[in-house]
Amino acid sequence: MTIKINEELRAYIDPLTEDEYTALERSLLAEGCRDALVLWGDLLVDGHNRYSICQKHGIPFNTIQNTTFKSMDDVHLWMIDNHLGRRSVSDFQRGVLALRKKEILATRLAELESQAEKAVEPSEADQSAAQPAGAEAPARPTAPPISREALARAARVSSATLGQIEKIQKTAAPELVSAVKSGVISINAAAAVASLPSEKQVAAVAGGKKELQQLAREVRESKRPPKPEPVPPPADATPDQLEIHRLNQLVAELTEERDQLKKKVQHLTIALAEARRQET
Repeated sequence: MTIKINEELRAYIDPLTEDEYTALERSLLAEGCRDALVLWGDLLVDGHNRYSICQKHGIPFNTIQNTTFKSMDDVHLWMIDNHLGRRSVSDFQRGVLALRKKEILATRLAELESQAEKAVEPSEADQSAAQPAGAEAPARPTAPPISREALARAARVSSATLGQIEKIQKTAAPELVSAVKSGVISINAAAAVASLPSEKQVAAVAGGKKELQQLAREVRESKRPPKPEPVPPPADATPDQLEIHRLNQLVAELTEERDQLKKKVQHLTIALAEARRQET
């Protein structure tokens, strides 16, 4: 049968790296194509890389039809869920896919609510006859908004990480996005750098990993609230009052230092978890 390739569909999921493509090619040459390619009619939905390698080397393959698709949105949602279930997908890719799913579901929800309103909306004459003068029209029930927490759980990332990925998508320069995808900079650090003008982002990426990390630290430092000016002790304070004042200041300084260390530990924990996920 003829298999059609939709270039938009092929590019919907991030392409394999050169090393990943080479590894897949070696596997297909050694073991054959064990997993069937997924089709919707004659349109290839899943298995673009396997299909091209099989065509190149004359490797036999099987196909399977997915009869549940009713629209291209159904195809996109299936592709998203399929890739979210794979261990090799990075946290950043998972977040991007989850946000795409959110957009599709939000659009569908808005369309369904619009259709429901049109279906039950009475004519002006009927409405005036059925409703007493001065009475307010009953509020139409609306579906609950899509939960970021639910999307984050599906993507196996934290809600905070998903928010950072959304910020990167909206404000990061393409060079910074590429740096996140390649693991040069963590999601957390990239979200901080993404708040800067595009030219500064590009310059930092050109400067390499250390410059990106340093810039991220500077951005975080700049967003911290200024320390309050210490209140001097009363002019007529007794020695005991002076000592209490000194100890209170010391406690405040140590508390601030502890809070900063907690934030650093949190950033390092997130970065370490991302690195470990990418290794597996």
